[in-house]
Amino acid sequence: MKRILCLLLAVLLSGISALAQQRPPAISSPDVHKDHSITFRYFSRNAKKVMVSGEFLKTPVAMTKDTSGIWSVTVPPVKPDIYPYSFTVDSVQIADPSNTYIFANERFKRSIVDVPGDQPLVHSLQNVPHGKISYRYYKSGTLGTTRQLLVYTPPGFNPNGKTRYPVLYLIHGGSDTEETWTKVGRANLIADNLIAQGKAKPMLIVMPYGNVRPAPMADFTKDMVNDIVPFVEANYPVIKESTGRAVAGFSVGGGQTLNIGLTNPSTFAYVCSYAPYTATDEFKANFTNWTPDANKLNSQLKLFTISVGTEDFLYEPVKQNIAMFTDRKINVKPLIVPGGHTWMNCKLYLADTLPQLFK
Repeated sequence: MKRILCLLLAVLLSGISALAQQRPPAISSPDVHKDHSITFRYFSRNAKKVMVSGEFLKTPVAMTKDTSGIWSVTVPPVKPDIYPYSFTVDSVQIADPSNTYIFANERFKRSIVDVPGDQPLVHSLQNVPHGKISYRYYKSGTLGTTRQLLVYTPPGFNPNGKTRYPVLYLIHGGSDTEETWTKVGRANLIADNLIAQGKAKPMLIVMPYGNVRPAPMADFTKDMVNDIVPFVEANYPVIKESTGRAVAGFSVGGGQTLNIGLTNPSTFAYVCSYAPYTATDEFKANFTNWTPDANKLNSQLKLFTISVGTEDFLYEPVKQNIAMFTDRKINVKPLIVPGGHTWMNCKLYLADTLPQLFK
């Protein structure tokens, strides 16, 4: 009997030892250092090649493996900001499994690294009053389904108070989700900080899900005007005139912003488009032979801006669209900055926009 127990104990200990060998070690990744350099780590005993890619690197960088199977690399100091990155493990792109900060996106598998500045950046968490993000569901009659959107309400918001707030409807990029503007763009923290500084008016920011497929993408314009705006105005104390409504968006969302705002100027007095992607059937139908009443439209729009980076792959098409609007005598305010088609620039665009709204 004693011998049997000893054998069972030996088997159990052997199994525990085998499991311990299979279980990956606890590793920290990414580690941001005081000089703004970053160390990345990944565990795999069997991988042949591991690379790290990020929008802070010109080209992917190889990681090296130690005897325990931990791959690592430290990249040189990075300009403070929030950056997407990923690992490529034997030609397969993955997010960093040691990092819970994931890029909200339906196509790319990426993680996020936050490199703080020596002084607080506009998107950083600061010691100021904070607003609230609520996940809400609304019935879309246009699409025949129930959909989700996010609503930022500013510090001190009282749903039963007498104050009526303006609303910014903020649209994400093509493969992003309704969470990308908060999880990557930090729209809520940018608003908190600018409101606290007295640079932006307290407002609601509504972040809907802009992908309506398999319905035609043009149906998002109908969903916004016929379903989203009425839902917000039925459930929140907001201004119900065009001067209390703004629409903005990035990339595909920037193109949707132009379609929504410029075809509904009696609904939205502020239209702010960020690096808009406009190679769509809806944009062509709306603007190929567009002959607007420029004087009327200019009187309806309190602000019309288009922003883009000089290294953005959409830079030339955006310049052409700015020229098209200018040629039709529409008062458009361009913002041209360095940088590419990135969420780093998105945060810059939004921080430039908020102080100009609802003046």
